[in-house]
Amino acid sequence: MNFDVIIIGAGPGGIFAAYELMQKKPELKVAVFEAGHPLAKRHCPIDGDKIKSCIGCKTCSIMSGFGGAGAFSDGKYNITNDFGGTLYEYIGKKQALDLMRYVDEINLCYGGSGTKLYSTAGTRFKTICIQNDLHLLDASVRHLGTDINYIVLENLYSYLENKVQFFFDTPVTTVESAENGYDIICQNEKYHCTDCIISAGRSGSKWMEAVCKNLDIPTKSNRVDIGVRVELPAEVFAHLTDELYESKIVYCTEKYGDRVRTFCMNPKGAVVNENTNGIITVNGHSYEDPKKQTENTNFALLVAKHFSDPFKDSNGYGESIARLSNMLGGGVIVQRFGDLIRGRRSTPNRIEEAFITPTLNATPGDLSLVLPKRILDGIIEMIYALDKVAPGTANDDTLLYGVEVKFYNMEVEVNENLETRHNGLYIIGDGSGITHSLSHASASGVYVARNITQK
Repeated sequence: MNFDVIIIGAGPGGIFAAYELMQKKPELKVAVFEAGHPLAKRHCPIDGDKIKSCIGCKTCSIMSGFGGAGAFSDGKYNITNDFGGTLYEYIGKKQALDLMRYVDEINLCYGGSGTKLYSTAGTRFKTICIQNDLHLLDASVRHLGTDINYIVLENLYSYLENKVQFFFDTPVTTVESAENGYDIICQNEKYHCTDCIISAGRSGSKWMEAVCKNLDIPTKSNRVDIGVRVELPAEVFAHLTDELYESKIVYCTEKYGDRVRTFCMNPKGAVVNENTNGIITVNGHSYEDPKKQTENTNFALLVAKHFSDPFKDSNGYGESIARLSNMLGGGVIVQRFGDLIRGRRSTPNRIEEAFITPTLNATPGDLSLVLPKRILDGIIEMIYALDKVAPGTANDDTLLYGVEVKFYNMEVEVNENLETRHNGLYIIGDGSGITHSLSHASASGVYVARNITQK
């Protein structure tokens, strides 16, 4: 089967690439290949009752399928160049922001209207953070919520389903250079296209490495972020989340000079499992609907690790730590902060007696047996630093879930058009190692679609 454009991956990058192609040139024959399920069939079997922990589905419905890993996230679109990726280094800061705002407008048109756009501009908390050796990064944040984000994706799919040919539950084995384009090889079929957009996401990191090796596309090692997810009463961070919703705060540790940052803050949200290539890690969600909200707020504390010769496998390092956690806890481990600093493991009784109810059924244990000392020391320092701007953060009953690992793909060599050394082969989204967020990934999809239609 022949197509003008084939998109591999139906995450935010792939969706917005398909959307923009149909906006600019609806006569194009476009196909989208996705290893996961359609949105309506994406259901995690964990119900908290009969099934309480990950059972290792062949395809993780949380990580794969229409909408990508962001489908069941809390739907935060950060409009900023300060974090979320380095797209601006390829296309310029102004154009990157313009594309993110364009994506925001589309989200509003397809079900996100009425959601709030938060901003750190002019906030007094920036001064308070600096006074306490913390640094609040600048951003505008559109919070859709897990529920509204799902509605937006439903509406986008309704728009695209009769314009673009979708192949769900169809993992691509490899991509081969061919005459006048590319051959997309699946298990039982081969498809051809003139232009190919790869948007494999973080969960496709190993597959992406294989594709780059086969096509001789240069790559370089990226970082890995390792840490924990913190859960505490929503009141502790209410003065920040009510005004900013998402506060990206960075701290430089005194002991090692490492940078620790908050990530993915979910006011009145829930902690959830994630399955990446069979490894169980932790993440967080939150809802716009007050009926679905909890009494807790959760956020990640992450330490970035870069490696150089002779070791460059940053993802492998993160995976080994996550596997150790899975081995000791059978999945995610949870520990009270008070138990951690006293050098003792948490027990079911200590968790039950705490003045906070966990939103994830995790195994009580000892994170000091999992996380390297340097990373754990940095996290503890950061908790005490945050306690100065949000008193109660360093409470004994604050819960720490581990491990949280953010895997970043090898950074793929592309030009200013996000095109590889092979003409017509583009790599976008988090699979490129260039973007690390919903907004940046979506913007990269729009950008490449426009380049293709202008050729």
